[in-house]
Amino acid sequence: MSYWDRAGQGPLRPTVAQALAAFAREGRTTPLRVVDLGCGVGRDALPLLAMGHTVHAIDREQTAVDRLRAACPPGDLPRLATTVARFEDAGWAEVDLTVSSFALPFCPPERFAGLFTRIHDRLAPGGRLACQLLGPRDDFAGRPGITIHTPAEVATLLAPFTVERLDEEETDTVTPRGRPKHWHLFHLVAQRR
Repeated sequence: MSYWDRAGQGPLRPTVAQALAAFAREGRTTPLRVVDLGCGVGRDALPLLAMGHTVHAIDREQTAVDRLRAACPPGDLPRLATTVARFEDAGWAEVDLTVSSFALPFCPPERFAGLFTRIHDRLAPGGRLACQLLGPRDDFAGRPGITIHTPAEVATLLAPFTVERLDEEETDTVTPRGRPKHWHLFHLVAQRR
């Protein structure tokens, strides 16, 4: 099984499901405008499209975007926009939900603040962010191009949001590339005030 096959397996991420449930509790019945930063082959984007939402999927890998488009049912394609670019270089319109599952840490540290400001500014008031960030005990800490956050830095990032979920997790698993890895993660859902 290829990396792309393994990376695309699994249900909608719990952070994304929690954000959707929060919109539902608020009585939101119209489809959401979603941007998926680092969409990969569509583990989150495809279920969101199947629910009737509109998704702008952004990934730097042409192969991932091609596989996402090939897997998208024809009826959902009109609600899918794709961009092949690093998300810190890409543009997107105002959205109700920003999804970035396990991808934001791959923004280089010197560009992260600008990207996070754009994420906030492109969220409609009441919009939500569902993502993961990496902590200092993660195996990727210290690698070039990887952004790491301490708990205090995460709190500062989230100051302009209402935090609905902030779970810190440490676990040992195998990556989709088949390598053992220690994860130090922050799983978060936050609403723009």
